Amino acid sequence: MQLLLYDDDRLGVLLDGSVHDASAAVAGLGHHSPQEMMQMLIAGWAQMEALVADAAAKSPGVPLASVTCRPPLPRPGQLVCLAGNYLEPAKPERGLFNAFLKSPNSVIGHGDTVTLPDTEATVFHFEPELALVIGKAASHIRAEDALDCVFGYTQFMDVSARGLPGGFFLGKSWHTFGPMGPILTTRDSVPNANDLSIRLWVNDEQRHDISTRDMDRYIPELLVEVTKVLPLQPGDVVSTGTHHFGLSPVQDGDTIRLQVEGLGPALVVRCADPLKRTWER
Repeated sequence: MQLLLYDDDRLGVLLDGSVHDASAAVAGLGHHSPQEMMQMLIAGWAQMEALVADAAAKSPGVPLASVTCRPPLPRPGQLVCLAGNYLEPAKPERGLFNAFLKSPNSVIGHGDTVTLPDTEATVFHFEPELALVIGKAASHIRAEDALDCVFGYTQFMDVSARGLPGGFFLGKSWHTFGPMGPILTTRDSVPNANDLSIRLWVNDEQRHDISTRDMDRYIPELLVEVTKVLPLQPGDVVSTGTHHFGLSPVQDGDTIRLQVEGLGPALVVRCADPLKRTWER
């Protein structure tokens, strides 16, 4: 199933390119925020799936282009990102596991704008990534149990400011630096998440064309490593890293489009820089 939040954070289901309102299914959950609603939906999916499907079937569809898409996890409790995690020409062998926490407040949605901050960055990059949405509590898990902890998948851009002194915090966690969505695709709709193409365009010029087959650590192994360090909860997001070949500067006025195979329509955002900086590219 392909889920989304749209307009006033209503729950929708994408069917054959049309958005069907499924908010009736979650009306009685007693949630206090869109993120809490999604966490409750995900945690109770065994009971909620049929209710969501029934509500969507009873709702007339509207074109996706006619709604405002919101991020499917507006403020995840934890947003864990892997550093690197792809085999590349410059790094053909497995490296050490590395990950970091990115601010959940950085998350924005499809159609939104990434604003480059007034800081002495050498360049700004948009990293195209497959993100995992956690479906149940996971701590010290085994590789054979890892996929059972995944509720689904979504598209994610890890926006990065390079050359700053503060490491991942100053490099990754600025306002608007976490575009996500527009669709949350449940795990049963993706036969093999480690066999998906990931493509990214800047102003319709393709910059990335990679495959999740080239991950340094596949999804089960990377979740084992993450949950050795911290427990994950329903609605948390783990972004699986990127292939750095193809990264180039992104600047004011650019439009960035990310398409991960099988995860619904592309995630599209704009880039704005009040300082109007430019970089050679």
